[in-house]
Amino acid sequence: MVDSTEKNIARDLLSIGAVFLRPEQPFTWASGIQSPIYCDNRLILTAPAVRDRVEDGLAELVRTHYPSCRLLMGTSTAGIAHAALTAQILGLPMGYVRGENKSHGRTNRIEGKLEPGAKTVVVEDLISTAGSAVETVEALREAGADVLGIVSIFTYGMQRGLERLAAAGTTNHSLSNLDALLEVAVEEGRIAPDWRQRILKFRDNPADASWMKTNN
Repeated sequence: MVDSTEKNIARDLLSIGAVFLRPEQPFTWASGIQSPIYCDNRLILTAPAVRDRVEDGLAELVRTHYPSCRLLMGTSTAGIAHAALTAQILGLPMGYVRGENKSHGRTNRIEGKLEPGAKTVVVEDLISTAGSAVETVEALREAGADVLGIVSIFTYGMQRGLERLAAAGTTNHSLSNLDALLEVAVEEGRIAPDWRQRILKFRDNPADASWMKTNN
């Protein structure tokens, strides 16, 4: 069931153009998959009112689901700013995890002070197949962190992502999701009602391009 917060954040993302719905002219992902949706949460940073609601929402997710959290760690690169802003609200230290070790200096992969056993929450902007989030969790665990889970702005709810999170033994809590976004998009006339189920069909099986056929 879609709740009001999920819909409000979805409405915010649509209003600033952070989410593009283009079913008739799909985007091509790096994997080659044709997608009717593209999400660019970096645009949140340039929209102060929306940014405030998002960061307050992320802070509330941490308070509610991970009350023992003592450290936030952002995913590189999109999660870094959101981790910093959320940490400021919560009065917590933060750092971030690089995609790979630096090639110079101290060759760090984890930036920021990480004490062994630190109760840590990962901050991610977008969960699709959950690859970067899970890699971040694993890197932190290898460094000795007690990773409590993940908070994110938006999730597609893809099966591959859910499976990866489960296999890693971690949980994600998002401010909004594809179901909420499509509900708002239909209400606002951004997409035709029949496209809602077709985009959900893409979400449930992105490798199957049959959602693009008009006779579905």
